[in-house]
Amino acid sequence: PDHPGRAPNDTYYVTDSTLLRTHTSAHQSQHLRSGIDAFLCSGDVYRRDEIDATHYPAFHQMEGVKLMDQNLMEKANGISEEEWLKSPECQMVVSDLKSTLEGLMDHLFGPTTQKRWNEDFFPFTQPSFELEIYHNDEWMEVLGCGIIHEQVLEISNRSDRRGWAFGLGLERLAMILFKIPDIRLFWTEDERFHSQFEEGKIIEFQPYSKFPPVFKDIAFWTCKGDNEDDGKDFVENDFFDLIRSVAGDLVEKIELIDSFT
Repeated sequence: PDHPGRAPNDTYYVTDSTLLRTHTSAHQSQHLRSGIDAFLCSGDVYRRDEIDATHYPAFHQMEGVKLMDQNLMEKANGISEEEWLKSPECQMVVSDLKSTLEGLMDHLFGPTTQKRWNEDFFPFTQPSFELEIYHNDEWMEVLGCGIIHEQVLEISNRSDRRGWAFGLGLERLAMILFKIPDIRLFWTEDERFHSQFEEGKIIEFQPYSKFPPVFKDIAFWTCKGDNEDDGKDFVENDFFDLIRSVAGDLVEKIELIDSFT
């Protein structure tokens, strides 16, 4: 019940026991159990998220996994988790992970693309990282990754191996390649969008809307949730989902300007 992919504030529940997939990482252990040492897994995922140009409740994610050569990891067998994180073998896996993903960014966006790594936290990798690239005068997150946690390998019957994994949003990469400013355009039925592109070609998107944006300010009180009378704590994703259910994609962005007591 406390699995990150089941968090009520992030997840769309169809019934009490059925939900829409939030991560392609749900298939990671499935493929590892089948004996595959390296794979890519792509699929549609659904997540309650913030409202802006780079987030949408439905998108496509790709999961990548690679298990290292057992001979290279032989000296790491039987050591504790703390020893593993400090070991040369762990650093070797981290180096292989970063060089592979930096190579992917260079292939997609060119060798001059500015990249930076940030330490992060994900439940199924340790250590974990986030890769950003410099795009449109700002740093943009393109993927999360890390060294596969020992517990994941154990439940997959691969406890004798070490490896890395990453997950990325395919729409975000396409936004950069085709210079598409808003992720919601991928879901439009407007032919002015679809007619601009051809299979096998990278074509820069040409804006077609002539309507200027309209800005609206709203203010409201929220409950603290200190007792039963107050109700539940305010969660931003719940508010974003309420806005989506009323206004759909007409609302382009919601941003917290100020908070006060």
